[in-house]
Order: sequence, then structure tokens, then C-alpha cells
Amino acid sequence: MLGILIVAIVASLFAGTRWSDATWTPNLALDLEGGTQIILQAKPIGDEKVTSNTITQAIDVIRQRVDSSGVSEAEITSQGSDQIVVGLPGKPSEETLKLVRTSAQMEFRPVLATAVGTPTTDQASAAPTPTATAGAATEPTPAATEQAPAEDAATPAPSPSASAPASDTPAKAAPDNASDAAYYVTPAVQEQFDKLDCTDAANRTGGTPGDPDKAFVTCDPEGVYKYILGPVEIEGSEIASASSGLNTLPSGGVGNEWVVNLKLKSKGTEQFTKVTTRLQGLTDPQNRFAMVLDGLVISSPSLAPNVIISNGQAEISGSFTRESAATLANQLNFGALPVTFEPLSEEHISATLGAEQLEKGLLAGLIGLILVVLYSMLQYRALGLLTVASLVVAAALTYGVITLLSWTQGYRLSLPGVAGLIVAIGITADSFIVYFERIRDELREGRTLGAAVDRGWERARRTILASDAVNFIAAIVLYLLAVGGVRGFAFTLGLTTIIDVVVVFLFTHPMMQLIARIRFFNTGHPLSGLDPRRLGVDATRYVGRGKVATGPRTATTDEAVTADAGTPAPASRVPVGVGGGQTIAERRAAAKAAAQDASAAPPPPSGVSPDDAAQESGTESGRTEGNEH
Repeated sequence: MLGILIVAIVASLFAGTRWSDATWTPNLALDLEGGTQIILQAKPIGDEKVTSNTITQAIDVIRQRVDSSGVSEAEITSQGSDQIVVGLPGKPSEETLKLVRTSAQMEFRPVLATAVGTPTTDQASAAPTPTATAGAATEPTPAATEQAPAEDAATPAPSPSASAPASDTPAKAAPDNASDAAYYVTPAVQEQFDKLDCTDAANRTGGTPGDPDKAFVTCDPEGVYKYILGPVEIEGSEIASASSGLNTLPSGGVGNEWVVNLKLKSKGTEQFTKVTTRLQGLTDPQNRFAMVLDGLVISSPSLAPNVIISNGQAEISGSFTRESAATLANQLNFGALPVTFEPLSEEHISATLGAEQLEKGLLAGLIGLILVVLYSMLQYRALGLLTVASLVVAAALTYGVITLLSWTQGYRLSLPGVAGLIVAIGITADSFIVYFERIRDELREGRTLGAAVDRGWERARRTILASDAVNFIAAIVLYLLAVGGVRGFAFTLGLTTIIDVVVVFLFTHPMMQLIARIRFFNTGHPLSGLDPRRLGVDATRYVGRGKVATGPRTATTDEAVTADAGTPAPASRVPVGVGGGQTIAERRAAAKAAAQDASAAPPPPSGVSPDDAAQESGTESGRTEGNEH
């Protein structure tokens, strides 16, 4: 099973190097390979000031762009109070660099059509289906209700011809309003919408807000839905503030539903009044307005029935949690950021320091590996070779998986990731030590090597799984809570923990079962690491009546062999020897000697039955033979 897995990984990499851009080495992160560093300068608009919240929200947008473009292990940090430093490993494409340089924008656009985020072949239905929307007209503050997008319900454009490019010419001379799908949804727009696959991360990078006067086709950040949007009606700069909290009840009390409260400036209030007035006469999904941040729809709430928002204050409600409501509020506040970002410098940085640290890290790992091997060979003799082989298999599997992830997922190995791999040496060796010590404990109890392997595995695997489960949970928590290079350490720690379980179950244990059949090991050779004398167990000895035993001499052991020759004593009282039972000739010789001893025994004392005397005589004879043997 493990061999099949390794062969599959090697075959995949071989195919990738022949017919794709895969390589036989993993990609390295910025600290090990170097890359491009861009410094962005925040430029305030008017008399506004740049705050730490401004920089934090801008970093979140840039990180979304970079991660969606497939570049991992990017370093995005603030420098001073008004600069952002973006470090991209390797040689980033021009498209990725453009995403970093472009300032994000917030826009409000009407929704013309929506569908699931996968490519579609069927055209939209001719007429939209009305959808009942929970209203909030009786509440003090008018509300817009967040709901899941329905299937696309725009008025369809004629299907484009397969032999000619789709036309981008509107079907009418001028639009009736910004929600006029018949004007804005041209055949070219409809074709782009049908082909759009939002499950592809490349289509969710953002940074391209589109023409403000035309229809715009885009996705949500998660890639669940895709949209056709109308022209821009409200700019993000018109947002005065956004906050999250619990809803206010009509009675003035506080409810238990998380909402987002949006407040617009004076110009935005006038624009929003016109938008909500027009949307009241439309059906879903055209009664929605989309909030577009950085070219992606972060929310598309529908307007509550019979509500016209004329005071510039809206309450967005829906299936929000505390975290999701806070996230949307922060994203809306980004539209109100009174700054733009301009590239201050762009330069290539080397990995000299990282290369030196990598050399030292690899040297430390090599020293640690040598010490583990030496300890295994001294402690377990020839059995230590199984530890070495298991470490080699784990290293090969880890290298293959990381290289495969570098090709398919864009993963890059950082210096903290290398540290995680070095730590994994001890974790993997610990699993083998637990297993071997359980086997040796079973041998000390007098079991054969085969029985000790089976019994020891039953006991060791629970300990191994518990230990690896703790390590894996720690890696998950660290990955979720940390940022930057620490996440690289957590990732490799979790990956090697999983590989440790795979190697122990699919390689170490099966190999130990094979070793148990080899005479060198199952006879307890002094160099095998399973020598009974070294484990504190006496050698195999004859204990009378054709029986042998292994283990410390106890009264229970010697008394258990008083049964008739050839009749096994109860298993619970006679330990099984490492060397097994005697040959037929040896058993016959032992039985003959026992019979001679019985015939030469003195008569029993008065008051003792002949059977008891014979049994006692046989016991003493068996003990004598055992000592002389």
C-alpha cells in the first residue's frame, strides 16, 4: 500500500516534468529563494489622516489578491505608520505585481443576474421569479435584508452564434435605468457570465473593478456565486461608517440577531434614496444592490418590501454571526478609507541570509538524525536498522508530498517549514521507540517474538495515535492562529505527523511482522536487540516432564509442569519459551528419564496416597532434570 502511494507520487511528478511545469524540487519561499519586494506608500485624500486601521484593512485586501493568484508564503507587513511592504517569493508574474500595485475600490452596483459559481450552459429564464423578502418597514431604521442569491433571472440575451464572436452591442438605444437588463446584458456579457467559473481561484483575485458605466461580471470571494452587475451608482467614498452589532427591536430593546449598520454621507444618501426607490418595483434578483470591494461582491442584500431608505442609514440583516458581521463591517469601512496607495519602490531581494540559515538548519537536522540513528543502533542493535529504514521512507514520502504540493497548490517551503521537518525526526523516532519497547515488554513476560509483536502492536498503536493526535491538533491551532512564517512551521508539522502515522501503520509494523519470522531475531541473538538475557529474562530451560519455559524462575512456573508427560499444562501457568517446545526425540528421552526416576523413588510415607507420592516424585525429578539440563 505504501509502495503504491510512493510510486503514484513519483509517477505524478514525472508526468508533470514532461508535460507541465513541475520540477523534482519543491519551490522555496522568500526567505530561502529571494524574490520581489514592493513598498506601497499611503496617500491621504484631502485633510484626512492615515490610521493603523487603514493600513490593516489594506493589508487584508492585498493578501486576498496575492493568495487567490496562487502565490503562497508571501510576506505582507506594515512599515512605519503609512507604508505597506509586500514580499513575493521567486519571480512573480506581471499580473500578480499589477494586483499589488492597484488600489482597491468600493462600489455599489445593481444586481442584474446571479447564478451558482460554476460554468452554465442553460440560458436564464425569460421572466424572473418573484421572491418574498422579509421586511423591516416597522423598524425605526429602514433595513435591507441579506439573502442567498437565486438562480439567474435576467432577461436573456440572444444566444451567440458558434461561428462568430458574441456581440457587445446593446439591444436598445438607451437604458431605462441602471437595472435595465435588456440594455446592459448584451450577448457578449451573457457569454462571459455563462463561461465564468468562480471555483477557480484565478477568477477571484480581484483588482479589476470594471468599467463604471457598463455591466460587470464577477464572483464573490468564496466562489459560491457569480453575478452580472449594472453600472456603478454609489462610490465607496460615500460611506461614512459601518459597524456590526445586535439588532434593535421595534420596542427599543436589543435583539439576538447580528446585523451590520451602514451610514452614508450626504451625497450618498441622495443617491441611495433614488436606488431604493427604483428597486422597490423590481423582483428578485433585480431588487438587490451589490457591494463590490476590489472587484468582488462581498454582499448582495435585497431591499425589504415597501421600504425606501432616504436617511442614508441601512441595516443589513441575515444569517450573520458575530465574526461574519464584523468582517462585512470592516470591508465596508475600507470603501470609506480616505487614502490611495502608490508604489514607492520595487526591487529584487536576495536570499543570502536565508541560505546561510538554511545551511545551519540542515546541519542541525543532520546532526540530530545521526544522533537518533546512533541511539537506535546502541539501544536496539540490529532492530535499530528498522528505525533507520522507517526514517528513510518517511523522508522520501515527505519530500514527494511537498514537491507535489509545490507543483499543484503553489506551496513554498520556508525556513520555519524546514524547522518543522527537523522536529518531525524526533516525533517519528518516538513512535518507533514506543512500539519497540512494547514488544520488549511482552518478551519479558515470556511470549514468543511473534506473539509479542501482535500484542505489543495492540498496545503501542493506541499510544502512537494519541500522541500524533495531540501533535496534529497543536499544528492546526497554530496554523489557524498564526500568520506568516509560523504557519509554514505549523503546516509541515501537521503534514509530517500524518506521514508518521502512515509509515508506522503501513511500513514499520508489517516489517516487524516479517522480522519476527527470521531466526536471527526470534531466537534472541545477542546482536538482534531482542536478547532475553539483555532484557532481564532467563534463557530457555527444561523444567521437567518434556516442558521448557522462558522467564524468571518462579514457584508458579516450576509447579506448572507436574502434569503427565505430553499433557500441556494450563497456558496461564506455563510461559511459552522463545525457542518453542522440544523435538520428538527430546520429549521421548525426557519421558524415559522421568519413568526411571519414578521407579527409583522411595515408597510413600504412611498416610500419603500412591498417586500423590508419584506426583511429588515426578515433580522433584523434573526439577532435578531441569537443573542438570
